Formats: sequence, structure tokens, C-alpha cells
Amino acid sequence: MLHIDTELCIGCGVCEATCTFGAILVGDQGYAVVNEICTLCGSCVDACEVGALAIERPAAGDQADFSGWSGVWVYAEYRNGRVAPVAYELLGIGRQLADERQVPLSAVLMGSGLGGAAQELVAYGADRVFQVDDPALAHFTDEAYGNVLFDLIQAHHPEIVLAGATAIGRSFIPRVATLLGTGLTADCTQLAIRPEDGLLLQTRPAFGGNIMATIVCRRTRPQMSTVRPNVMKAGVRDASRRGEIVNVAPAAARVAARVKVVRSVLEDGDQVNICEAEIVIAGGRGMEDAKGFQIINELAKAAGGAVAASRAAVDSGWISYAHQVGQTGKTVCPKLYVACGISGAIQHLVGMQSSDIIVAINRDAEAPIFAVATYGVVGDAFAILPRVIAKLHGSQAN
Repeated sequence: MLHIDTELCIGCGVCEATCTFGAILVGDQGYAVVNEICTLCGSCVDACEVGALAIERPAAGDQADFSGWSGVWVYAEYRNGRVAPVAYELLGIGRQLADERQVPLSAVLMGSGLGGAAQELVAYGADRVFQVDDPALAHFTDEAYGNVLFDLIQAHHPEIVLAGATAIGRSFIPRVATLLGTGLTADCTQLAIRPEDGLLLQTRPAFGGNIMATIVCRRTRPQMSTVRPNVMKAGVRDASRRGEIVNVAPAAARVAARVKVVRSVLEDGDQVNICEAEIVIAGGRGMEDAKGFQIINELAKAAGGAVAASRAAVDSGWISYAHQVGQTGKTVCPKLYVACGISGAIQHLVGMQSSDIIVAINRDAEAPIFAVATYGVVGDAFAILPRVIAKLHGSQAN
């Protein structure tokens, strides 16, 4: 928390002018006062010439009492009139973690006009759903959504909080973690409970995907993670499940964001959606040039799938970034992933290794891609793919 020494403070107002969040005010009392908007960024501490401000954090060796923190929570992202698929994936892994910790699994659902979304979350494994249905939440803003989630966590003290590493999750979950004064592991690809002490093991790629780092949060709660979409398996839907739906009415001031959303426009045109495709045909450096991707497109069209690519192909300008799979691109989890001319660097494997069936075609028998492939074909993609396309067209004709 931010501590203000009122005896040292001279009420000069430098901290108030420095704070971009409007969290510090100097009033008639003659000294600075901080409110709940403070994000503990530290800019005011650096600006204070008399040293009246300080951020108090637990000492490295301190061990707080976390007995009051219990339960696993999932932020169920709701956009464009439906629950985002990553929410069901989080409920899948959240159910495993909650069962291992022998605690309830809860979901937090925010938006406007939510309909039966809360019951659907129960069907996918939630024991309790905190439903915040408010017209002020019709459009996402960091401030309003962050305030609501922060208030709920402060009131109920969950031990673990998970969210999707989507554009929305990456935007406001760090703000919530900062307000809570806890840690956050971003872009996780694996979660587990450590048996000896019950800590959450949060694994994510590091150093550009060259190593996998496992992180624990020992000294603060909740333990917070954002999880890459399509790396966890969604929970099994059971329409007969019963759970508690708690309707939450936030205070008007907590959803009154200073940012106003004028309108939200969905992108038109050739929008690539490889994340939800059941069949993905991907090309890499082995396709040699942009013309090489013509055969990838032909196979994808014949198979009814989407076209993807490795970073090497995108960096070479053969195909747009929207198709990129991997650590710096998108994560996909199709029923069938066909990797053509892709060597299988770890940065790429992170984005597709959860696919149900992986077929690798590569001239190099020692290519790392074969280590994760369900089926491997050592050969020239330019010789193999035309035969596959002809076979598919033949099957369609019959």
C-alpha cells in the first residue's frame, strides 16, 4: 500500500500533479491523501522531494497468513453476445485445480444482457457464478471491469484467479493484480498444484520460447494467471449440473469509467480465424516462397480448413501475420494440424502442440516437428500435397 507521512508532507501538490490516475489529492488539510484508484506505480514516490511517500510491501522473508483465502476463480470473458471459448477451457483446468485443492470453482461473468450465459458456465463445471449484468458494462473498459473484479476478490478472497490471455484479459487483469498487490504470471501454457504445499505451478514460455519457466507466488494472494487460448482442453458440458448464480449489483461509481467507448466495430473483409478452425494447414520456410503457399491454400480449401504459417514464413513476407502460429502469433487447437515444411522450433510448437492430430511433412527426418507429430511423412511437400489434394477432390466427386 502507499503510505503518506502527514508530518513530513508539506502539501506542495507535486505528487498530485504527477499521478496520472488522479489517485492523490491535496486538500484543505494541507497534506496528500490517497484513494482506492492508486495502482502503486511509484511515480509519486519518485517525485516527492521531502520523502513523505513510500510504498509498503511485505519483506522478502515474511510469510503472510493465507488461511482466509480459498477457492478457484475463472474470469469468464463475454464478448459479442457470447461467452468466449477460452472461458470453457479455463473451467476445464479450473475444475482440476479446484478438485485437487478440494475447494469450489467459481466464475465471474460481466457484461450487459447476459441471458443464459451463467447457466452455461455451470454446465461446464462452475459451482458458483458471480453474474454482474449492468448496462454500464456493455462496452469493455479497463477501469470499470477492473474495479468490479477487484471488489469481488477483496470481498471473497479466492486463492487462485485465472483469466484468458486475450486482448481483454491482457488489458485489465494486470491492473487488478496491481491493485491487489499480488503477482501475475502471463501467457501460461500449463497449470498444476504442487503437492507438498498446494502452491499453483504456473508454466509459461520464456526467453522467446527457448525455455519453459515455472513460476510460483509464495508471499501474496490471490495467485493470478492469464492462460493462452487453445492450450487447455475445455470442460465437458453437463446440462444437468446445478450451481449457484449470484447476481452482483456494483455501485454506480465503480462502473463509471473515465474512458467512453463511442462505438465498437467488428473488422470486415478477409478476417482470418485460425483459432476456431477444426482443420489447419500450415506452411513454413520449407515452402520456399509466396508461390509455395498456393498449394497450402489449395489443400486448405479442399479439406475445408484454414491456412496458417510459421514465423519464418510471415517474416519472409509470404503471408500475413494474421496466419502466424506460435509464441509470437496465435495458439490453435484444431482436430487436425498439418505442418508442411515446418522444422518445429519450440516457439512454433507452443502454438500448436495441443492439436488432436498432428501430421508433419518435412524433407529433414531429424526435424523437431516429428517429436510431437502423430503421423510423420519424410518427403517433399511439393510432391506429396498435390496427391493429397487430388485424393480429396476425388473423394468429394464420389
